[in-house]
Parts: sequence; structure tokens; C-alpha cells
Amino acid sequence: MIEMLDIGIKSVVAYRVGGKVTEEEMTSVLAIFKEKIQAGETLSIYQEIVSVGGAEFDAIVEKLKFFRDFGISNFNKIAVVTHKEWMHKIIEIEGKLFKQFNMKGFSIDDKDKALEFLTSDE
Repeated sequence: MIEMLDIGIKSVVAYRVGGKVTEEEMTSVLAIFKEKIQAGETLSIYQEIVSVGGAEFDAIVEKLKFFRDFGISNFNKIAVVTHKEWMHKIIEIEGKLFKQFNMKGFSIDDKDKALEFLTSDE
């Protein structure tokens, strides 16, 4: 399940993930990404992960197609907010691998710090 969020920052695409992600949900989020890229914007993402239930195979295919077509150069910052400690370790590794954009993990209690990160010049 993907639920779009309004975090009060117009330039940031914000959503919550809980359970299994469907192809329709993935397509919906990627359409927002594409719209912003085609408008010449760089992407800043606020992703709140409540639970991880996997993704439908077709949802994964849609995500791979998106990255094939648009790459990662259009991303600026990604803040991942979750209470899952093991995800913080993965986010840290991804942040080191993908130097083209700034990615950080935050605990659920630190949502305000995630928002500060997304709006800072860091």
C-alpha cells in the first residue's frame, strides 16, 4: 500500500509505504516523478515506511522501467523515515553507493529532522 502524504513542502514528493505495493500504486507514484522530471524539476522524496510487505512483480518491473528511462540523475534528496533499524543500515549503504543524490534514514521520532534535511542546502 502506498499512501500519498502532504507534508507541507510543495517541492517534495511524499508518501507512506505499508504492506505490499501494487503495480497500480507504483505506477501512480512514478507518474508523479515523471511529471516533475519532465517539468525540469529535480526530485526530493520523503518516504515513510511503516511496514514492508514486498511488491508485486509488475510493480518492480514498473520501477525498473522508470530507472531505465529516467536514471537517477534527476534525484536530489531522499529522506526515508522508518522505525525499522535494519532499514537504516541499508539506507546508509545506498547513500554511499549512490553519490549522485543525498539519501538519509531517520527514525519515526525524527520526522522533523527529515523535513529539515529535505529543505536544507546540505
